[in-house]
Amino acid sequence: MTQQLSAQDLRVHRVAQDDPLAAPLLAELAVEYSSRYDRSPGEMHASLRDYPATEFAPPHGALLVVTRDSEPVAGGAFQRYDVETAELKRIWTAREHRRQGLGLFVLAQLEAEIELRGYRRVYLTTGPRQPEAVGLYLAAGYTALYDPAVPAEELGKHPFEKRLPAVTDALGASA
Repeated sequence: MTQQLSAQDLRVHRVAQDDPLAAPLLAELAVEYSSRYDRSPGEMHASLRDYPATEFAPPHGALLVVTRDSEPVAGGAFQRYDVETAELKRIWTAREHRRQGLGLFVLAQLEAEIELRGYRRVYLTTGPRQPEAVGLYLAAGYTALYDPAVPAEELGKHPFEKRLPAVTDALGASA
């Protein structure tokens, strides 16, 4: 039976890449990616761990882990892509907690954090063997920056973007 998402049951943590709460995210992503892209889980985990942790740290980035009853169930990160754009990375939902709206919840949390940092655009890529991710980003209002008629494997990485609403100050003027 699938448990329904209740935001009141969830807690969002801003963590560093080496925080124990991030360990399940990295471990499960390594297994997931290895099963789809013909690399060993060890190779994938090393590449995830070797990525500069500073990229996901303030002031330009963040790594969020969502817990339910102290258990990490979802997460994601962003880093600076350019002065107005944040790039999403490592969007993850634990296998046993999928199909509950957690992916959309993580995206909303990341987008809120991205807006607070002053970015106006979100960019991301996902791999050709991740149709669930493509569906998630389209459902969350992201625009595909590729021709969907091109076969996924031929296309390679699938880029997406989403424009964020301009921040409005107390007088109603755009910042």
